[in-house]
Amino acid sequence: MEIKDNELLRQFEIITDTGLVAIEYSLHDRKLFLTKFCENENTDLDLHSEFIKNVLAIAEERKLKVVPTHLTLIKFFRKNRRYQEMLPPGLKL
Repeated sequence: MEIKDNELLRQFEIITDTGLVAIEYSLHDRKLFLTKFCENENTDLDLHSEFIKNVLAIAEERKLKVVPTHLTLIKFFRKNRRYQEMLPPGLKL
């Protein structure tokens, strides 16, 4: 999966057969705020999950803490407890 970090629009994005899938973000003090999940017409939940996992791998590689603010991303963190360590101290989902 080829993920593009579009720094101008501040989003991670992939192109699929049904269009663009993106996660908008904001970067503050070594924290990556994931603010919006844009799935457009794509309804493939496995693709969404894999995309989020790859974005979290990028954040881990850059040694960033992650703060999900969009409901889709919060649900992902609740389902996948192994990513809880990427949350900043004091944040529980």
